[in-house]
Amino acid sequence: MKPSRKLSRKPIPSAPASAPATGPGGAVPAARLKVFRLLAATAIPLLLIVLLEAGLRVGGYGYSPRFFQKASIQQQQALVDNPKFSYRFFPPELARMATPVIMRADKPAGSVRIFVFGESAALGDPRPQYGAARYLEALLRLKYPERSFEVVNTSMTAVNSHVIREIARDCADKQGDIWLVYMGNNEMVGPFGAATVFGPQAPPLWMVRLTTRIQEWRAGQLLMALGRSLKAGKAARAQWRGMQMFLHNLVPPGDPRRAMVHDSYRRNLRAIVRAGEASGAKVILSTVAVNTRDCPPFAGVVTNTLSTGDRTALERVLASGAAAESAGDWAKATNTYLPALKRFPEVAELRYRLGRALLNLNDRAAARENFNASRDLDALPFRADSHLNRAVMEMASQAGSPGGRLCNAEAALGDHTGAGPGAESFYEHVHLNFDGNYRLGLAWANSVEQLLPDDVKRGGQWPSQRECEAALGLTDWNRRSVLLEVLDRLEQPPLSTQSNNAERKERLKQWLTELERSIKTASKEDARSTYTAAIQSAPGDYRLHENYAEFLEDVGDLAGAIAERRTVRDLTPHYYFSHYILGKSLKQQKQFAEARECLLKAAELKPDQAEVYLELGSVEALEGKWDESLAVFMRALELDPGNPRLHQLSADVLWRLNRRTEAVEALRRAVAIRPSHPEARYRLGEMLALSGDVPAAAKEFAEVLRMRPDHVAARVNLGVALAQLGRAAEAIREFDEALRLEPDNALAKKYKRTAEQQAGGQQ
Repeated sequence: MKPSRKLSRKPIPSAPASAPATGPGGAVPAARLKVFRLLAATAIPLLLIVLLEAGLRVGGYGYSPRFFQKASIQQQQALVDNPKFSYRFFPPELARMATPVIMRADKPAGSVRIFVFGESAALGDPRPQYGAARYLEALLRLKYPERSFEVVNTSMTAVNSHVIREIARDCADKQGDIWLVYMGNNEMVGPFGAATVFGPQAPPLWMVRLTTRIQEWRAGQLLMALGRSLKAGKAARAQWRGMQMFLHNLVPPGDPRRAMVHDSYRRNLRAIVRAGEASGAKVILSTVAVNTRDCPPFAGVVTNTLSTGDRTALERVLASGAAAESAGDWAKATNTYLPALKRFPEVAELRYRLGRALLNLNDRAAARENFNASRDLDALPFRADSHLNRAVMEMASQAGSPGGRLCNAEAALGDHTGAGPGAESFYEHVHLNFDGNYRLGLAWANSVEQLLPDDVKRGGQWPSQRECEAALGLTDWNRRSVLLEVLDRLEQPPLSTQSNNAERKERLKQWLTELERSIKTASKEDARSTYTAAIQSAPGDYRLHENYAEFLEDVGDLAGAIAERRTVRDLTPHYYFSHYILGKSLKQQKQFAEARECLLKAAELKPDQAEVYLELGSVEALEGKWDESLAVFMRALELDPGNPRLHQLSADVLWRLNRRTEAVEALRRAVAIRPSHPEARYRLGEMLALSGDVPAAAKEFAEVLRMRPDHVAARVNLGVALAQLGRAAEAIREFDEALRLEPDNALAKKYKRTAEQQAGGQQ
């Protein structure tokens, strides 16, 4: 049989439902298909992003990334600071705010607008009312009364050049005539610094720029918020704790992150200068003066970089040198430290001690060299170092008008010793006292004057510090308030752990004693005249009204103080603190309805401030609204769970609501957070006694007396507790001591008689 033959058939192509456009020969070019696919792959995501962005904006999500926002203040259009500006650089709970920045939306004709850029030292911390920029403004106005000067201080605490660069961008179209830059103290600890706690440490500059640009979009803000949420998980909400937040973020000498920070600073500084020049402004670059002579390093010895043998040897050197210093033998101390430098050239503490010894031997140049080296080697770098100041001087020499570009603040704040700036200008490491702020303001004024038109400049002396302080509404009452605030800061680490802190506190206490003596003999009417004259010259200057309000509170004119606080509120309606402090003052005067209104407005403007809810909860409690008060305190505790006062206040409300077990636990938390706080312990003792736990109550009262032997109420209560425990003789001793402290104390007399009867019955 022959095999069967299969018919071969050619396949018949099926017609497509819709034929694509074809090129010559009927085929779609492969290149065009790739373009179509690429466009589809990019256009669709972009369209989704645009739609998401539009939806977020319409829905009110996110914040403006700009430094300025528009506002109407007393029927005038103004530009004010945006409280959410810094959200791109800080976690929201740690975000910093500018103190109120207010300027006319349209610059008045003929006025000179000066922008100041910097951190807390440029701001004038701890009190911006008396910072260098304020002295600068007073100097210019007093010397040139016919000219209008507007000093706009955009400085903020905790920021650095990455943030300031963005502030400068937003100032470029704000008609500034002169830009003055004083920055560098926070380069290592601020956002993106080598020791920062706010995010990535010393990332490449391109990453910083990308991160900040993404967050200019609401979609980028949402993405960052989701990232933070996933990263945080169930971790406790971070709280602002000042310098102590950085204690574990050491940056040893030679750490490569330092070089990255220095490079970013140079590039940011260049960008700021270019933005200023492009805007038509003249730019002054100021070196940053810091306390090198009277500020030991914060982390002078990094032990984990030393071997056990080196650590032991270094400890011997430091102990031997300290003994020589205590004996006043500075030559021996010098001869102890100098040889050790060959083995330990990068130990900041060794450099500082050598500088101090050399200064006592009158070798000022060598002392200054070692003080500067100690500052540069400090592993907790809270001060601008020589690399940054060198960058400022190099940048100043490259551009701009000669003579007006550089302001050498380091030289201006140098002192008679020739060993570098110290306590004559600074409270601690970088923040200037009144004298220091005047000197820095004067140095800036000299630089600004060089840039004024020739037909404006005039010769003659600048106004004195005393004249400037009268114009700023600064009296001894305000000085006392500032010193008390500084002394409180010196109780917190790392300032409290510095080797010269006791000496520094004693110096401030002596100054405070002098102020107290002066206040006792000063005329209150003369002080009133100082404030009213300053306000008459500049009625729209809200800081003058703040100063006057502080004085009025101090002298007991609470009604007058509230009137001034209302004026501050009206001049700064966008600023939560103005509403908060007015509400707090009204609460003290039992004007609860208006106090509540002010505090609610403060909470609306800044909903993440626990202190606002603390005061609001107190208002509710004072009116007997216990449930409302507790709800507000719980909200505050969500924001600041580590605040012992909040736990104590909530405990009092819980007690009123008859939730006694919860009240005691709340007080125990307050005591655990701050064991040295006697009032929380006293209240805990009271609650324990009323709950029937007398032994535990006695322990708390005894602990209060260990901390405060003059606490009469605690002594009486301890006596009562001891009597209830059958220890009548001990109780009588407590009542006797209470009567020695307060002879007319009726309760001590009453319970002593009872204890004596009890003791008689026990015999």
